[in-house]
Amino acid sequence: MKIQELDIRGEVCPFTFVKSKIVMESMEVGQVLRVLVDYEPSARSVPKSMIEEGQEVLAVNKLGDNLWEIILRKLK
Repeated sequence: MKIQELDIRGEVCPFTFVKSKIVMESMEVGQVLRVLVDYEPSARSVPKSMIEEGQEVLAVNKLGDNLWEIILRKLK
């Protein structure tokens, strides 16, 4: 399965969620999106907001001092 990637380093809330949501809306159910953020509040708020939107958060991983990956699966 191909994983889409969205690199939104340099963006802050709420734009990180908005941009992630726009990409998710264009995807098909079951597809996976890897989101890269460098703003710590986004590493918490994007997964929380995606769960509220009915999507699945597969993982949130800290990759470096200021780098996180958020792995999402579209459920609806």
